[in-house]
Amino acid sequence: MSVPLLSRRTLLGMAASLPAIGHAAPQHGLAAAAQGVNPVLVARALDALARHNSLVWSRDVIGIADFGLPSATPRLHLVNILTGTTTSLRVAHGRGSDPDHTGMLQSFSDAVGSAATSEGAYLTGPTYTGVHGLSRRLTGLDPTDAHAEERAIVIHSAWYADAAILPQQGKLGRSDGCFAVSPADIAMLLATLGEGRLLYAGRVTP
Repeated sequence: MSVPLLSRRTLLGMAASLPAIGHAAPQHGLAAAAQGVNPVLVARALDALARHNSLVWSRDVIGIADFGLPSATPRLHLVNILTGTTTSLRVAHGRGSDPDHTGMLQSFSDAVGSAATSEGAYLTGPTYTGVHGLSRRLTGLDPTDAHAEERAIVIHSAWYADAAILPQQGKLGRSDGCFAVSPADIAMLLATLGEGRLLYAGRVTP
């Protein structure tokens, strides 16, 4: 059964009216827990957490997608502030961000119809069952990803995001801008990065 799509304004309004869950989690522990994550992206995620403090309901786990890394590399980092550990998964980027399918994200875009990955902070929403099976809705919190709901940018699984294709092509396939992961990882990802948490996507350029 699918969950009806809520407008960005409605969802943000609901989030702002709810008390923050896990507010006591030590936010200053993110850098220590983010083992192996680019510190520049960690700093950006912390900044996003501060800017969207009233909207992020739970701060125990923060997702950081490092799109400066090749798609063959685990680059979706789930940073658990409570345990001080990080779990990293492979995640596909949008075909509009890598038109020549090099395996490296070339650019971000939030334009409707771009099929590109968008940079910025996202609020994780409810799960639903769609064409890719169990998935999680996302709401873009920044001007750079404000059209995420209109573009149906979500977290879902896809065969082309599985490591099994790496021996043949050396890179993952591409999504239409969604955060697509291996079917083997989706249950753990959705359970770990539950509703009301922050997912930050970015890259560090030379």
